[in-house]
Amino acid sequence: MGPTGAGKTRLALALAARCPVEVISVDSALVYRGLDIGTAKPSPAERARVAHHLVDIRDPGETYSAAEFRADARAAIAAVAARGAVPLLVGGTGLYFRALDEGLAELPAADAALRAELAQELARDGAAALHARLAAVDPAAAARIHPNDPQRLTRALEVQRLTGRPLSELWAERQLAPLTPRPLKFVVAPTERRDLHAAIAARFDDMLERGFVNEVAMLRRRASLAADMPAMRTVGYRAIWRYLDGEYDFAAMRERGVIDTRQLAKRQLTWLRRERDCTWLAGEAALATLLGVMAR
Repeated sequence: MGPTGAGKTRLALALAARCPVEVISVDSALVYRGLDIGTAKPSPAERARVAHHLVDIRDPGETYSAAEFRADARAAIAAVAARGAVPLLVGGTGLYFRALDEGLAELPAADAALRAELAQELARDGAAALHARLAAVDPAAAARIHPNDPQRLTRALEVQRLTGRPLSELWAERQLAPLTPRPLKFVVAPTERRDLHAAIAARFDDMLERGFVNEVAMLRRRASLAADMPAMRTVGYRAIWRYLDGEYDFAAMRERGVIDTRQLAKRQLTWLRRERDCTWLAGEAALATLLGVMAR
């Protein structure tokens, strides 16, 4: 596990070169076909060397839920283990990890009309106002959801309005079915935040040089896609979509993309600090630590 830009994929590939592992992606963006540059998706050559699962399994006009991920990941884990390899789960989507490890609550399906209403409230009043509304009806969920996380924020409000019950209450009733055997958890993260910020900025610039803008422009041509769809809310894609709409100039788009990615990394780190039984890895010692675990 780890924040965006921390080097999870690089470490996984290095481990796979030395040990019999297959990678199972735990990333809500890598499931989408056509989102390649902006998601730092492993290249075709890398995926040819090491088997990757749950990558490119959805069209960007489709949705993919945590419940679907949980079912798909459990099936992939069983298949990898049956082949005598080690399932190596790699990614930064904390909700997916938690759904897989701890189970899911029974939540109502999305309501298109209510989602449109909440989107209007978000655009009109701002995320801080919606977070305050959530705190009034579900303080426990508000404490767990960052004000700058509009997707989870609006979902929590949607669930409360549809059911009349707090999301946190429904989560408390979830049916637990933890993974067996218990997974070993590792968090990849630089020890200094400034190092992560520098890596994020450098990676975003590299994405721009490799054609990130053209990738988004091609996606925009699809009649099935709109800016408010889950795939296009992926960090970086939103900023470039607005740039192509003329809302930003290139410099402002680049700045917005870097800032949004840093904010995502901050939310991921906040989530990860609440994870139990994790070993935190950084720098050159990370691979040696993992190899030592595999040797045992």
